[in-house]
Amino acid sequence: MATTNIYLTFNGNCEEAFNFYKSVFGGEFSHVARFGEMPPDESCQVSEAEKNKIMHISLPIGSSVLMGSDTGEQWATSFAQGNNFSVSVSADSKAEAEKLFGGLAKYGQITMPLADTFWGSYFGMIVDQFAINWMVGFDDPSKEKK
Repeated sequence: MATTNIYLTFNGNCEEAFNFYKSVFGGEFSHVARFGEMPPDESCQVSEAEKNKIMHISLPIGSSVLMGSDTGEQWATSFAQGNNFSVSVSADSKAEAEKLFGGLAKYGQITMPLADTFWGSYFGMIVDQFAINWMVGFDDPSKEKK
């Protein structure tokens, strides 16, 4: 069965915020990636100013995971307080990810189609009919993480 976690988006201060959350909740980051670590892609250029910003960070808290990122220059125009979070759904299979993604996308807007990603997930994003941001992904345990 799928699980959900909160995904927070920041306008340049994600690392500061997550260091604060770590000081409150304890634990260690299970994943930290910066925009500068993305492979080169003509459709998504990262400026020098953006390279050190957080592309993804995860902090386990009990049985849940608090996740986050900075918004990149390309997406900053859609960033605003109030829409700076997403519900992240981790599916147990590719088929479940497709079912959940299709259901959430009905009457909504797909902002990133489900696809295999460079970080190894089958992943997509949607804004549903109620203006809630969703991230749906499946991490195939048989694939090695990059």
